[in-house]
Amino acid sequence: MPNVNILGLSFPIQNYQQAIDQFSRWIDEKESRQVCIANVHTVVTSTRDRTFHSLNANADMLTMDGQPLRWYANLVHRAGIEERVCGPELMLRCMDEGQQHGWKHYFLGGREDVLQVLESKLKEKYPNANIVGAFSPPFRTLSESEDQDMVDQINSVQPDFLWVGLGAPKQEIWIQEHLDRVKVPVQLGVGAAFDFHSGTIKRAPEFMQRSGMEWLYRLYHDKRLWKRYLTTNPIFLYYLLKDTFKSRLLGDKV
Repeated sequence: MPNVNILGLSFPIQNYQQAIDQFSRWIDEKESRQVCIANVHTVVTSTRDRTFHSLNANADMLTMDGQPLRWYANLVHRAGIEERVCGPELMLRCMDEGQQHGWKHYFLGGREDVLQVLESKLKEKYPNANIVGAFSPPFRTLSESEDQDMVDQINSVQPDFLWVGLGAPKQEIWIQEHLDRVKVPVQLGVGAAFDFHSGTIKRAPEFMQRSGMEWLYRLYHDKRLWKRYLTTNPIFLYYLLKDTFKSRLLGDKV
């Protein structure tokens, strides 16, 4: 599968179905794999944080969550990518596809009440989805025994997908640190997906998602995100314009 480089990170040129087909192969192989779902904040942070860059660069799959990443790939590299592969939508498509394959799902993260509503709503939407467990860890560092108990609980039900909603980059770091002990073929950090699909947080309208303005909607509803967006979005815009100019007008390879 061809890849495209965005500010030092290599993304496969793929759509949702291609990603799901890869997951299916991983499930058959029964080896633990990590998927990192990247947005503008992830990519810009990776340019100045070696640890975070290494985490994303070494993932078994890196997907373009944000529309601006797709714009960069198409404008700078002429990649012809028609759709991004974002976490919340990917989660729903895997739940749907998994109904015919018997794929098993486990949710880690979020509040207990949110997980209960999430399970109920997903089962209502996908009645044949196989949800085998969920756990809301406490908001503190777990002891070694608590951590091992959690790992044992996940492994005992043998899920095919581990959906982790601990917030970035905590969820990606958790997966990486536990990858050799958690025996789940597909492990993904999906951020606010639990809140979106449970209805705890309303997601941006479709037109804002398509236009790359979803971040503005989230910022309006959660002022705590201002630092993330206002310190990384302008930097990404600078690189997008600079690299597009170099590629399109000067003919330089980026």
